[in-house]
Amino acid sequence: MKRLLRSRKALSPVVAAIILIAVTVAVSIAVAAWMGALTFTFMGTEALTISELTWTGPNTGFDLVIDNTGTKDLTITQIQVNYGSGSVTQPSGLPMVLKAGESTTAPLSVTFAYTNGTAYDISVVTSSGYKFTDHFIGGQDKVG
Repeated sequence: MKRLLRSRKALSPVVAAIILIAVTVAVSIAVAAWMGALTFTFMGTEALTISELTWTGPNTGFDLVIDNTGTKDLTITQIQVNYGSGSVTQPSGLPMVLKAGESTTAPLSVTFAYTNGTAYDISVVTSSGYKFTDHFIGGQDKVG
């Protein structure tokens, strides 16, 4: 019986080391892929632009075309207009959810008179506290 147990040969130490290294590398690749997917899911970016601003009429306001150019959904909580020496904050119709890659038109009611050549700063504030501001000169077709 002792002779039978002594005659069996085990794996050589070199083959055992190679197998151990291969298993370690495979597990580390799997963990790295899992962590990478987890990180990209939680680390979306919040970004938006005002691609168009249209004056809708005297003492009525603006129509803003807002694009979510980020990788995660965002909630617009406030829209602000700063002009000359005054400012207007628009809380009505908000909060507004804007999904990643989506675009929406947001009406902005104002009580001041629109003037060509006046500089308007339009700021959109999100629920995360980020403030995205674009500059517009009255009488121009695009946000500048």
